[in-house]
Amino acid sequence: MKEQLEKIYECANSEIEKAQSIAELEEVKGKYLSRKGEFNEIKKNLKNLPDDEKRVVGSLANEITQKLESSIKTRFEAFYQKELNEKLMKDKIDITLPGKFIPQGHVHPLTSTTNEIVSILQSLGFSVVPSEFSPEVETEYYNFDMLNVPKDHPARDVQDTFYTTIAKNVVLRSQTSGAQIHAMEGQKPPIRVIAPGRVYRNENINARKNNFFHQIEGLYVDKDITFGDLKGVLNEFIRIYFGASRPTRFRSSFFPFTEPSAEIDVQCIMCEGKGCKICSGTGWLEILGAGMVDPNVLKGVGIDPDVYTGFAFGMGVERLAMLKYAIDDIRLFFNNDERFLNQF
Repeated sequence: MKEQLEKIYECANSEIEKAQSIAELEEVKGKYLSRKGEFNEIKKNLKNLPDDEKRVVGSLANEITQKLESSIKTRFEAFYQKELNEKLMKDKIDITLPGKFIPQGHVHPLTSTTNEIVSILQSLGFSVVPSEFSPEVETEYYNFDMLNVPKDHPARDVQDTFYTTIAKNVVLRSQTSGAQIHAMEGQKPPIRVIAPGRVYRNENINARKNNFFHQIEGLYVDKDITFGDLKGVLNEFIRIYFGASRPTRFRSSFFPFTEPSAEIDVQCIMCEGKGCKICSGTGWLEILGAGMVDPNVLKGVGIDPDVYTGFAFGMGVERLAMLKYAIDDIRLFFNNDERFLNQF
């Protein structure tokens, strides 16, 4: 039996060396070392041998089994490494080749303009109102009544304002000015807030108007606030936004919720004040409206106008972006034309 074991070992070892793949190696392993393999069959017959011969043959069988397992393991690792190297060579990536361009989106010009305006006003001491102070769906009470807008004012007509089917007096807000009222009802002076957001008006869409756009409302209420404070804040905002060299002017105007009221112009960016089609030959472009908060508005929210005064202002984000970047059609902001958007 000893000679039989040695002969089987030689055959097994030869087949291990001749194996050309992991699959062939597995076949050799199964043939000689599995439960039904030749060595296992011999081990089953050890019980029939005399004790002296049983120890010798058993020890040899174990030794040969260990040698074969070691040889198979060595060959297996060699095959595995070879196949791995071949796979790596086949799947090798040339890291010197340029990568594939994956286009990425970027911030919309209206969003970046809003962020810039908000950042400037925050640097001047204003804070953004909580979202509950600036709802897009409003009642006439906040959109008109509390802003001192008369019942017969044209702005209340369906030709100008979008009324909802929720209730007769519920509208899509036509201005962010309603945030003033929410802020003054929810806070006590001093109040220094801004409210950015979308507004809606029943307009015919053209190069200068859209039926929804973006505004930023500002409000400052405290003791001893004057029109001089209003001019100081807005002039500083304009200086930062447009640059120090941009001249400005304040013109008398009228808004129901401010008194006195003013519209603020900047020198035309296109003609540098000489007069052109964009500025209708005046050399100036209107950028926002402002004024001192009307005493009736302060009384309506329970603030004593004999103790406190304040100013408010509102600006259109689209208009400021158009003026700064010399854009002549408001519709470009909403058409999703990549040729336009990729410029920002």
